[in-house]
Amino acid sequence: MQIHIRKRTILLIASVLLIAIAIPCLTKGPGRDSIEYKDSSGSTITRIKQRGVLLVGTTGDYRPLSFLEEDGSYWGFDIELAEIIAKELGVEVKFVPTSWPTLSSDVLSDPQKFDLAISGITITDQRLETMAMSQGYLANGKTILCRAEDAEKFHSIEDINRSDVRVMVNPGGTNEQFAMQRLTHASITVHPRNEEIPNLIAEGKADIMITEITEVPYYISSDNRLSAPLKGTPFTQSYIGILMRCGQEDLLKMVNDKIENMKNDGSLAQLHKKYGLVYSF
Repeated sequence: MQIHIRKRTILLIASVLLIAIAIPCLTKGPGRDSIEYKDSSGSTITRIKQRGVLLVGTTGDYRPLSFLEEDGSYWGFDIELAEIIAKELGVEVKFVPTSWPTLSSDVLSDPQKFDLAISGITITDQRLETMAMSQGYLANGKTILCRAEDAEKFHSIEDINRSDVRVMVNPGGTNEQFAMQRLTHASITVHPRNEEIPNLIAEGKADIMITEITEVPYYISSDNRLSAPLKGTPFTQSYIGILMRCGQEDLLKMVNDKIENMKNDGSLAQLHKKYGLVYSF
C-alpha cells in the first residue's frame, strides 16, 4: 500500500512540475483570462528608474509600427507607444535592435538585452508559454499584398495556395509560420528584410507577400503598383501586444494599466487614427 501511495504522490508532483514548466506565465489579453505569476527578480521598475532609461527591443522593419530610418531614427505607432510608456516611468527611452528570428532568444537572454519588446508582435499561445505579453492594443490578421494588376486573381486562400503562385515572407515570425502551414502548394521564398518585400512584389520578383492588416494600408497608399484585395477579410484574427520576460510583474502591470488608461481617455484611438490602424475587429 505504501508503494502505491508513493508512486501516486510522485506522479502528482511530476504532473504539477510539468504544468509549471509548460506554462510559466500567462497574462491578460483579448479573450484571455488573467493569470498571476510571482516576480522573482525584485522590482523591474526600480531598476529602470535607477538606470534612467527604458530599453526597448524593436525590429525597425515594420511600417507603420516600427521603422528604422537610414539616419538612425525610429518612427511608428509602436515607437510612440514606447515613448509614452517611458514618459510614464519618468525615464528616457533607448531602442535596441532585434530581429524576428532572434526575438524570443533576445527577450530571454542573460544578461538581459532590453526591458520589453514592441514591434507589431502578435499575441500567441506559443509566445505565452515562455514569455509574458501585455493586453492587446491593436487588431491584427494575416492578409496579402500583391500587384494592383493582379488583384482580381486572388479572392481566397485557395487562389494563393497554388504551385504557380510565388509567395514571399520575412523569416522567423508568424508570417513565415502561416505561409509554411497554410500554403503548402505555393512556391515560398523567405526574404531576410521585411521592408524590402513590398517593392519586390511591385517589381514582379514574387506574386504575393504574406503580411498583416496593420502593414498593408501604408504600402498601398504609398505605392500605387500595390494592392491588398483581402485586407477587409483577413485569414486570421489576433491582437498585437508588448512582449517581455516572465518575472517582471510590476512592469507588466504598469504597461497594462497605461494601455487601459489610453483606451479609456481616447488617446489610444487618436494614435490608431494617426497611423490608419484599428483597435478591434
